[in-house]
Amino acid sequence: MAQVTQVKKACTVNPLKMSQPIGGALAFMGLHNTMPVLHGSQGCTSFGLVLFVRHFKEAIPLQTTAMSEVATVLGGYENVEQAILNIHKRTKPDLIGICSTGVTEIKGDDVVGFIKTFRQKHPEFADYPLVSVSTPDFSGAFQDGWEKTVAAIVKEMVSEERRAGDARRVNVLPGCHMTPGDIDELRQIFLDFGLEATFLPDLSGSLDGHIPEDFTPTTLGGVGMDEIRDMGRAGWTIAIGTQMRAAARALEEKTGVPFKLFERLCGLGPNDAFFAFLSDISGHEVPLKYRRQRSQLVDAMLDGHFHIGGRKLAMAAEPDLLYDFGSFLHEIGAKIVAAVTTTSSPVLEKMPVDEVLIGDLEDLETRASERGGDFLVSHAHGRQMAERMDLPFFRIGLPIFDRLGAGHLTTVGYKGGRDLIFAVSNMLIEHNEAHHEPTTESWRQPEEQEAV
Repeated sequence: MAQVTQVKKACTVNPLKMSQPIGGALAFMGLHNTMPVLHGSQGCTSFGLVLFVRHFKEAIPLQTTAMSEVATVLGGYENVEQAILNIHKRTKPDLIGICSTGVTEIKGDDVVGFIKTFRQKHPEFADYPLVSVSTPDFSGAFQDGWEKTVAAIVKEMVSEERRAGDARRVNVLPGCHMTPGDIDELRQIFLDFGLEATFLPDLSGSLDGHIPEDFTPTTLGGVGMDEIRDMGRAGWTIAIGTQMRAAARALEEKTGVPFKLFERLCGLGPNDAFFAFLSDISGHEVPLKYRRQRSQLVDAMLDGHFHIGGRKLAMAAEPDLLYDFGSFLHEIGAKIVAAVTTTSSPVLEKMPVDEVLIGDLEDLETRASERGGDFLVSHAHGRQMAERMDLPFFRIGLPIFDRLGAGHLTTVGYKGGRDLIFAVSNMLIEHNEAHHEPTTESWRQPEEQEAV
């Protein structure tokens, strides 16, 4: 069992984590025709906007209550009120999601109370969907914001009417480490088992990088409001990642729909359990194409372990992604010598490593140097570290702004694991060739080189 240690130092030198409001805003972007709003200063929203645009390479809907110094001191009700009225008038979203920030949390703004007052003052908004989430950016991290937001959507939007479960319908609660490509792959898997899946949130429809026919100022694609309200009609809820346990439990308490939690969906063992569960609830045998993909994954693990096996891995990511991807590489033979994450989670104790640090990329670089790490994994902010250490660097997570196709990186299913092994192995092969490719000069003996 891994020991989880909170690093204590005067400042963060090379930040790893992103804030809760950013995670909450991304969760709202998986809903159809929705406008996420950050209750805070314009700078907070601008940072998140730039982050998402650089990662997804898409137009991002994100608004702000534009808190000034005076409004911060006196209270932000008027800013929230004007933001809701202006957004509703100009963009007509089906839902407005409000995430708090550090500025308004320090002030103590009661956004839930603000919304109640707003509905009393504007009766026409009595039934209009307004979801607020407390996401202070001075605590927690990106994953926490996503977790809280999905749970809040379930509590606010899902109908309390309990109906007989439809065995062909399933609810899927994906964690923040799931890409639009992952969700697309999962949807096809469910269809092949004869199951109709409702994803909450569903980034595959909104941030999968397609060209819309018409411009829309709100989110495009994503799960619709009616689909969310009807989630109580499903036979099962499948939660992916420990972070989704709270939302799954809230849905079960509200509708009676039982849930099954899968902490990982990357690798052979986790997918064997996943496909066996789908076969059980659907009454269908595992389709032949997935049996073949499983065989391909086993073969890829055999081929890849010659390049990944024995490698000393140093990895930094959000807790669920760290556990999922790190454990997968460990199963292929990599030895994790340094693991750094952003926030606490019960899953960290299951990591196949002696210690997990809650810290920053400086901590990862220090540990990797001390313990002979020869292979780095993190998001794009780790690239300078990799250059300084002259080590191969695999990008995963968010943000990835110096490569294309980050939203389509797929790690779930047998096919996702297979392709991941190839991507990592090919990167390691390329790095080795660049640093150790034999030349006519490298074959000479030292005394021959001196003579030349």
